[in-house]
Amino acid sequence: AMLPLLLLSRFSCVRLLATPWTAAYQLRLVEGGGPCAGRVEILDQGSWGTICDYSWDLDDAHVVCRQLGCGKALQATVSSSFGAGSGPIWLGNLKCTGKESHVWRCPSWGWGKHDCDHSEDAGVICSGFVHLAGGDDPCSGRVEVYSGEAWIPVSDGNFTLPTAQVICAELGCGKAVSVLGQVPFRESDGQVWAEEFRCEGEEPKLWWCPRVPCPGGTCHHSGAIQVVCSVYTDVRLMTNGSSQCEGQVEMNISGRWRALCASHWSLANANVVCHQLGCGVAISTPNRAEGSDQLWKARFHCSGTESFLWKCPVTALGVPDCSHGNTASVICSGNQTQVLPQCDHFVSEPAGSAASEESAPYCSDSRQLRLVDGGGPCAGRVEILDQGSWGTICDDGWDLDDARVVCRQLGCGEALNATGSAHFGAGSGPIWLDDLNCTGKESHMWRCPSRGWGRNDCRHKEDAGVICSEFLALRMVSEDQECAGWLEVFYNGTWGSVCHSPMDDVTMSIICSQLGCGDSGRLNTSVGLREGSRPRWVDLIQCRKTDTSLWQCPSGPWKFSSCSPKEEAYISCAGRRPKSCPAAAPCTDREKLRLRGGDSECSGRVEVWHSGSWGTVCDDSWSLAEAEVVCQQLGCGQALEAVRAATFGPGNGSIWLDEVRCGGRESSLWDCAAEPWGQSDCKHEEDAGVRCSGVRTTLPTTTAGTSSPLPGIFSLPGVLCLILGALLFLVLIILVTQLLRWRAERRALSSYEDALAEAVYEELDYLLTQKEGLGSPDPRTDVPAENYDDAEEAPVPGTPPASQGSEEEVPPEKDDGARSSQTGSCLNFSTEAADPGEGEESLWLLQGKKGDAGYDDVELSALGTSPVTFS
Repeated sequence: AMLPLLLLSRFSCVRLLATPWTAAYQLRLVEGGGPCAGRVEILDQGSWGTICDYSWDLDDAHVVCRQLGCGKALQATVSSSFGAGSGPIWLGNLKCTGKESHVWRCPSWGWGKHDCDHSEDAGVICSGFVHLAGGDDPCSGRVEVYSGEAWIPVSDGNFTLPTAQVICAELGCGKAVSVLGQVPFRESDGQVWAEEFRCEGEEPKLWWCPRVPCPGGTCHHSGAIQVVCSVYTDVRLMTNGSSQCEGQVEMNISGRWRALCASHWSLANANVVCHQLGCGVAISTPNRAEGSDQLWKARFHCSGTESFLWKCPVTALGVPDCSHGNTASVICSGNQTQVLPQCDHFVSEPAGSAASEESAPYCSDSRQLRLVDGGGPCAGRVEILDQGSWGTICDDGWDLDDARVVCRQLGCGEALNATGSAHFGAGSGPIWLDDLNCTGKESHMWRCPSRGWGRNDCRHKEDAGVICSEFLALRMVSEDQECAGWLEVFYNGTWGSVCHSPMDDVTMSIICSQLGCGDSGRLNTSVGLREGSRPRWVDLIQCRKTDTSLWQCPSGPWKFSSCSPKEEAYISCAGRRPKSCPAAAPCTDREKLRLRGGDSECSGRVEVWHSGSWGTVCDDSWSLAEAEVVCQQLGCGQALEAVRAATFGPGNGSIWLDEVRCGGRESSLWDCAAEPWGQSDCKHEEDAGVRCSGVRTTLPTTTAGTSSPLPGIFSLPGVLCLILGALLFLVLIILVTQLLRWRAERRALSSYEDALAEAVYEELDYLLTQKEGLGSPDPRTDVPAENYDDAEEAPVPGTPPASQGSEEEVPPEKDDGARSSQTGSCLNFSTEAADPGEGEESLWLLQGKKGDAGYDDVELSALGTSPVTFS
C-alpha cells in the first residue's frame, strides 16, 4: 500500500507546485522521434501551442528536459528544426535560469504574447533518463540511466519484468520480450546506479517509478541488466475463439492482436510458433479461408531453430496487401516432448520432383543456410552451418539452377544472378560443397548432386554467391554530397526512387543510420523536380523505433509508379561519412584510379581512392600483369612497363594496396587479389607505377559500384593473337605466291620440252627413212647396246672415213638440247613413241638412257648425211 501512496504523492507534488491557473497545462515534445526530443508544445484550454525561439537557450531547454524526466538538455534548437507547428504560440522571449520546475514559470513577455510565426518554433534534444546501450538497435541493450553528468549502468539486482516493460514503453519500443542478467559492464569507471527501480508496469516513464536506495549506496548484483524490446511479442493459435495448438496464427503487435498473412508463411515459421507455445512440432500449414480483416502482412524468414518468432528476420517494406481470409495457419503435434526427426542430408531428390517444404514433413536440420556481405538477407556469399562451423560453396559449375535453390530455401524469390570468384568477398572456414549440379527444384542446397560433403579442390577466392529478386539495397544519389540526395531503393534488379509521404523523424533516423550518415535527417522540399524517369517503387513508409532497418518498416506495396515525380524523396542526413568517390557519387572503379607524376596521362604513379582519400600501391609483386589491368581499366591501351621503386616520385598519404596479384585479364584492379586495404609494410619509396601504350579513351557511364571492362580483344592476349594472326596470314600469302610461280615455271618448261621432243621425232623419222633405203644394217653393228662404246655404220663410198676425224660438231641449237638432257630435262621416251613396225630396231634406238655406263655416243651414219649425236 505504501508504493501506490508514494507514487500518488509524487504526482500530487507536481500539482501543488503549479499555481491554480497552470494546473491544466501539459508539456510534450513532438516530431523528434521519441519523447525526449522534438518541438516544444504546451497544452492550454484544449489547444496545443508552441514557444517562440527568441532568446531560446540551454537554460530554457534544461527546464523542459527536467520537467519531462528526460535527463539533461543536450541542445536547444531554433528555426523550427523539428518542423513548424500549428495553433497558438504561447510563450516568447523566455528567460529561464535553468532551475524552474515548469517552463511556464520562467520569466517571459507574458502568456500568448510574442512577435513570431511558426518558422521560429523552439525545440530541444534531451539526453533522456534511460536508454538501452550496446545492442543491435535502440530497442535492445544494456539498461543505463542519466545522472545529469554521465550514463550509469543499472545492476541486475532485483530488476523486474514490469520495470523492463516501462522502459520499453517509454522508448517507444513496444514490449519487453527478454530480460537478461549477469551481463558484463562496459568499460568505465566501474560506477553502478545506486538505486533499485520498483515499477508496477503502468508508469509512463522510468522517472516516475518508485526507487529504493541500495544499502550503503552499493547495490548487490552479478552484472548489468540487458533488455530486448519488440513490437512482435505474444503469439497464439486461434480456432473458434479459443487458443490451442492449432488454428490461425495471431500476434500481439504493439498491444493489438493481428492475424498473420499466409503469404511466404513456411513450415519453418510454423515450427517456431509451435515451439514457442509449447505445442511440440509443426505438422502442417493448411490453407484456411477464414480469418480477420486486420491481417498483418509482414513476412518472417525463420530458419526453424529460433526459440521465438520475434527472433526471426522480418521484411515489411513493399509487402503487398493480404487478400481477405488468406491467414497463416498451423497444426502442431501438441506433444511438448516430441522432437523432430533428423533430416537425411544425403538423399538427393529426383529431378522433376519439385519437393515443397509445405507438403514435406519438417525435420530437424542442424544445417543452416545464409547469405552474408551482400547488404541484406537476400544477396551475398552463400554459407552453410554444419558441425558448428560456417563454410562456403565453391563456384565450380555454379549457375542459376543452383542459385534458385538458395533463393527459394531462404524465401528470397527468384534468382537474378549466380556470382563466382568471391564476388561478395572471400569467406573463411571450410568449403562444404563443390561441383554442384542442382536441377533448381531441390528443397535444400545440400540435397543437390555434388562432389561430396567437404570435398573440393578450391580456395576461398572461388566462393559462390547469389543475388535474389527480393534483395533490397538503399542509396542516396547526389552530384556532390555523401549524406544528402535522392533516396533510391534497389528492388527486383532495378534502382528506383522512394516517395516521401508521410516520412517522419523515426523513418528519417532509420534511413540515415542504415546509410551510415548519422541518426537523424530531414526531407528537403526546396529541390526542384528530378530529371529523367525511373520506377517510383514505394510509398507510405512508416517506421517504428523497434525497426532496425528500412526493410522492416511497414509501407505501401511495391509499384512501378507509387507516386508522382514531384513526390520523390530528397533527404539530408545530419551525419557525415568518408566519401566513397573522389568527385560525384556514384562512381565507377575507373574513377577511383589515377596516374600521377608521369609524362602523359597514361603513365605515372598508380593511385587509388579508398576511405575518402587517395593513396598509392606498393610495388611488392608488381608485374606486367598488374600494369595491364591498370592500363586497360584507365582506357590507356596495352601496358608497356610495370614501373617500381617510385620511379615517378614517391606519393603521400596512405599506401592502400600491397602484394597485388592479377591475372592480367581482370576488368578492374579491385578484382585482383591483394592484402587487406591499408595493411602494408612498405614505404613510399616502393610506390608502383605503369607506362601504357595508348591515349586515354572515354568509356560509357555505368552503374555505381561496377567497373566498365574494355572489350576482351584489347587485352594483352588479344593483342598477341592479332599479331600472330597477321604473321600467319603473310606467310600464307607468300606460300601461295611461290606455289603459283612454281606452277607457271612447270608449264613453261613442259612447253619447251614438248617442242624439243617434236624436233627429235622429226630427226629420227628422217634418219629411219634414209636407213630403209640402204637395207639391213651391217651385222657388226647389231650388238647389244650395253656392250658398246661407239656404234658406227660401215663407211659408204664417197664419204670420209671415220679415222680421218671428220665428224661434224653439233650445231649450237642441238648442243643446247643435249645439255638440257644432262641437267635433268627429261628425254625418256616411252615405247609408244616408236613405230611398232620397227621391231628390234626401234627397241635398239630406245636403249640409250641417261647415265648408262655402257656408251658415250651413238652415231648413225648414212649416205649423204652427217652424224647426229644424242648425249
